[in-house]
Amino acid sequence: MKEDFGDSIQNKVYEYRVLRRMSQKELADAVGVSKQTIFVMEKNNYSPSLVLAFRIANFFEVDINEIFFYVRKDDENG
Repeated sequence: MKEDFGDSIQNKVYEYRVLRRMSQKELADAVGVSKQTIFVMEKNNYSPSLVLAFRIANFFEVDINEIFFYVRKDDENG
């Protein structure tokens, strides 16, 4: 059985999208996914594949670490 460490990938997709004054649909079309995918990603309920994460970072012309970051369960609790 696979152990769940409780780690997560958090993101700033919402912040970058709003700064560009884009809708979720416009961003979704630009990176080749559905509007629903952008919606759940912005709510941190979905961790994208590496390919999609790189597509989004490249679209916004920033390093992937500017938008996506790894959070260990231990780090969340201080």
